Amino acid sequence: MIKILFWVVLLAVVAFVLGFKRGRPPERPSPRRDAPPAPPAPSAVSDLEPMVSCAECGTHLPASEALPGRGGVFCSAEHRSAHEARLGAPRADRS
Repeated sequence: MIKILFWVVLLAVVAFVLGFKRGRPPERPSPRRDAPPAPPAPSAVSDLEPMVSCAECGTHLPASEALPGRGGVFCSAEHRSAHEARLGAPRADRS
């Protein structure tokens, strides 16, 4: 009886190990040491947008969302008008 139990447990362990290896994805071969590194994906580089900081408060924001004005770029119209008023320049919205 002990011999039968031994063989049943041994077969169960072997089946478990083989089933576990079968369910894993195949291992990729390691890259060769003399192979050059892969270049970065082009989509990752093309999605980047330059960042600028507000001349009034220093908050960083994408360049496409910045408001240009005298003395730099700004995060909001309020900051632009406050900065221009402090510089003594006429406000742009009084035209």
